[in-house]
Order: sequence, then C-alpha cells, then structure tokens
Amino acid sequence: MKKLILVLVALSIVFGGTVFAAGDELKIFIWSEYMDEENMPKDFEQATGIKVRLDLYESNEEMMAKLQAGGVSQYDIIVPSDYIMPSLISLRLIQPLDHAKLPNLKNLGPKFKQTTFDPGNKYSAGWQWGTVGLIYRKDRIKDADAQSWSIIFDPQKDPGPFALIDSVREMMGIALLYLGYDFNSINPKELKAAADLLIQTKKRQSCLGFKGGVGGKNDVVANASAAAIVYNGDAIQAIAEDPKNLGFVVPREGSEIWLDSMCIPAKAPNPDAAHKWINWILDPKVNASLTNYNHFATPNEAARPYLNKEDLENPGVWPPPEILKTLYFTKDLGKDNRIMDEAWTRTKSH
Repeated sequence: MKKLILVLVALSIVFGGTVFAAGDELKIFIWSEYMDEENMPKDFEQATGIKVRLDLYESNEEMMAKLQAGGVSQYDIIVPSDYIMPSLISLRLIQPLDHAKLPNLKNLGPKFKQTTFDPGNKYSAGWQWGTVGLIYRKDRIKDADAQSWSIIFDPQKDPGPFALIDSVREMMGIALLYLGYDFNSINPKELKAAADLLIQTKKRQSCLGFKGGVGGKNDVVANASAAAIVYNGDAIQAIAEDPKNLGFVVPREGSEIWLDSMCIPAKAPNPDAAHKWINWILDPKVNASLTNYNHFATPNEAARPYLNKEDLENPGVWPPPEILKTLYFTKDLGKDNRIMDEAWTRTKSH
C-alpha cells in the first residue's frame, strides 16, 4: 500500500503526470535504515526515470570525513544533522538550493523554515526530527527504573548488558545532563567530569561499548542487551514488532532534540536530480509515507493529516510539552569544538 501511494503521488501530484526520460542517476549518502531502502528508490525511479543509488553512514562525522575525502563530488544528496550544518556551510561542502525548483518547500512548518543554522532554507530542507533516548527490554528492566539515566551510569543500578551511543555530541551531552551541567557545556572541568563518567561506565563488565547507528537497537531486539542509547525512530520501529518486551523513554534528566535535513554537496554530479528528489520528498503524501515508515517526526506540516494516528499519539515519536522542555538542540561550538573533541578522544582511548 505504501508503494502504491508513493507511485501515484509521485506521478500525479509532484510531477503532474510527467515521467522523465531514463538514464539519469541520483547518488544519495544517508543514515542506515532511515527510509524504505528497497521501495522508495524504485518509486522515485518510476516517477522520474532517475535511478537511485544509496550509500549508508552511521554518524555525521563519518559523512563529513567522506565528503572531505572526495565525496563532495560523488554524491547528490546528503542528510546531515543540525549541529554539523555550520561546518558544512563554512567549509563550502554544500551548495545553495534553487528554490524555484522546490515549490514544496512551502510545506515545511514555520520553525523549520527559520532554523538557527540555515534561516530561509538557503542550503537545506528538513527531512525528519526526533530525540535520543533509551530502548530497553521490559522483561529485564522495570519501566520506573528506565526513567533516569542512572540505569546506565549508576553501577548500583546495573541493568545487565547495555550499550552507549557512538556519537560524540549526543553521548557527551547526555553525560553532562546527568551530572547537572549544560548539554552544550564547553567548561573544561565539566567536560572532564563527563568524560570520566563515560570512561568509568564503559569499563564496567556489563557495558558493550559504543554502538553506532542501529547497532545498539539491534542488540536489544536480539536480547543480547538489556538497554541501549538510541535514536527514537529506530526504537519505535523495533517496538512496533515487539511491544510486549520493548520500551523507549527519554529519561527525566533530558537529552537531545535534533533535525536532519536534505542538502546537495557543492560538486554534486546531478544537482537537477537532487532538486527533484527534495521536492518529491516534500510532497505531503510522499513525506507521510516516509514518516509512517521510519517513525520519526516530520518537519513537513502539510503531511500531518496523512500520518499514522498511533504515531501522532506516541510520546516517543511526538514528545509532549513536559518532555520537550528537557530536550536541547546541539549547538555548533565553533572553535570550541576542539575542547569537546579532546574530551571525546580521551573517553574513547582510555
């Protein structure tokens, strides 16, 4: 059904029934398991004649390194997170969008049209947004015990095998919040305390280490782990398959709220196809199909009438006000990124 909707929408709404000539190729560099990797490329190809090739990454830092190593001229679409956008812009790794080719930009909600990192969507168009929290096995951890990050950081509350998230700003920020500090702190003493906490935590016998992308989630699903720090949509997808045994929560100390966006690398080989992809994704029904598949929240206000009611009512997908007030966007630290990177390097190497 999802595939049928995507095809019909793409043909009749986005492109007015016009099917473009075959032969083009669109190269997308994107997070793993972030869309229907089998059917969505096929639907776009059927609508436009443009073939889609996917390469996958597990962190913003991995994506950035690949761009700087030549990927800037290999890919047409990337999907970076908010905090790394200033670096992509200042290093001229992405190009301005041609708004004349993106009539569906109007579908973004107001707060996603005037982001701090890219006001007016000069370089980016929102893809999905969400949070970072804890996926856990209900058959191994009580719901009440999962409400605090102490289930991970306090050795006296050891839940059994657990995984940390292998992403510098999310993991450092959560440790800072647990210690009562600012999520984006650059205070050397506070960063040292957060790094010390993570080093102590990772050295415990029950810690399975830092897991990137969906690795931590997969361990919990397989019952190889009792808990893992993960992105909310990955958790919600897993819970849909096993609601009896799996749960997700943003612990009360707080966590990250993030926005991922579609961008075009500065030397993209097919920027015209990239604009067609962005505009197609921003169509309300196409975007709703994407969102209903990956269970993240969408910045596309026009898509809301087509979203699954269960997701709209799920606090793990659409956080209520009491959770939203504990969430923090990751700020670009500019020259102070060095201080954060040093603390993270120490965390990973000790």
